[in-house]
Amino acid sequence: MTPHLSLEYRSALADAVGDEHGLNPADLDLIAPRVAEIVAQIERERAAGKRRYRDLPFDEAMLRDVVAAVTRRRGGCANLVVLGIGGSALGNIALQTALNPATYNLLPADRRGGPRLFVMDNVDPVQFAAALDFIEPELDRTCFNVISKSGETAETAAQFLIARDLLQHRLGRDRAREAILVTTDPKSGTMREIVNAEGYESLPVPDGVGGRFSVLSAVGLFSAGMCGIDLAAVLGGARAMSESIARPALRDNPAALIAAIHYMFYQRGKRLHVMMPYAAALKDLADWYRQLWAESLGKRRGLDGREVFVGPTPIKALGATDQHSQVQLYREGPNDKVFTFLVVDRFERDVLIPPAAAADVPEVMRYLCGASLGRLLNAEQAATEYALTASQRPCLSIRFEAVTPEAVGAFFLLYEAATSIAGLLFGINAYDQPAVQAGKDGTFALMGRTGYEGLAAQIHAKKVPT
Repeated sequence: MTPHLSLEYRSALADAVGDEHGLNPADLDLIAPRVAEIVAQIERERAAGKRRYRDLPFDEAMLRDVVAAVTRRRGGCANLVVLGIGGSALGNIALQTALNPATYNLLPADRRGGPRLFVMDNVDPVQFAAALDFIEPELDRTCFNVISKSGETAETAAQFLIARDLLQHRLGRDRAREAILVTTDPKSGTMREIVNAEGYESLPVPDGVGGRFSVLSAVGLFSAGMCGIDLAAVLGGARAMSESIARPALRDNPAALIAAIHYMFYQRGKRLHVMMPYAAALKDLADWYRQLWAESLGKRRGLDGREVFVGPTPIKALGATDQHSQVQLYREGPNDKVFTFLVVDRFERDVLIPPAAAADVPEVMRYLCGASLGRLLNAEQAATEYALTASQRPCLSIRFEAVTPEAVGAFFLLYEAATSIAGLLFGINAYDQPAVQAGKDGTFALMGRTGYEGLAAQIHAKKVPT
């Protein structure tokens, strides 16, 4: 695909898992013309100013604005608190987990790439209170990045009101203003009105880019830049991927292959899509993927307005941990799943298992001696793939040459493009999320927002909506 990523799908073919559960070259040939039309359609839409997420890797002005904001704030910031949920948080978490050490927040300041990072992607009161307790002694050196396109997401709005009140009471209104940076709609919305009234520094949520497609914008890049991640390299990896995902030939387009393979298996009843990274650094890429795949592809109505009720269910697993919690089901339970492994060829660090020099190493352990944990982890992935294919369970692999900013940026754009293609294969709008609004409205009602009194009464009466 690119110098950073490669796609392997041999274990999804009939040669590996049998004719009943695998694809044949003829299956790919049959769907290839339709996929070529879809890729061409997306490219036309992109040229017409739609599908803006595809152009984010090339947005030099956006990158300059983010880098400038990072430069202004990074030196005096000991803690960065991101207030956001869903697409305003998952990409930030995935970037941090992938590209900074797991112990990042525990490291002394001179060994970190920037401030400690806390992404508050929930309103659990115990969690939020604990985070505030931790940062309060350094509140004068804490920055808050509020991410909300409209400002009306209840979770983020509540967190913002709490954080603003704390800052104003402890530091005063002027210092509180300096501590807050808001990523929001550049022109309109409740949060934009607050930004304009209070004079907060802001970065834009790009027009025409939904939250789950926004990680390569200021939404995801500001926190990454604050924590020392090379933003130019992340976007450079995405740019390298951009050429591959625009190719009309199915076998030359990795995003089209991912979409088509999963679509064809969905039609065969394999509607559960498991992503299983074999690297702790990649585990939150699977979380990010779950929102992207589920919210984009799970739809009641097709593009023609008819009810279709389609949507694969994305599932996250982690190798080798979940070999010991899920693989029993995956091998011997219903054959209704497609598996995608994320595999790392070269780990940033590795740990050697001591050679078998000591007499106290039992014979049954000596096969491990002299090997490394990286080799063991990759052997476990290969063995799990072998075991699944032996049980006729189709598998794909995304191979990372190494977990680098370029590879992570390429991964984000790859799956965003695969989602666009899959949406058109399913005949649905991959960019809206109409079913989410009912839950939001219900929250407004139960929390007493004006204008929602009737809905509150319905909910309290447990009346089924019509």
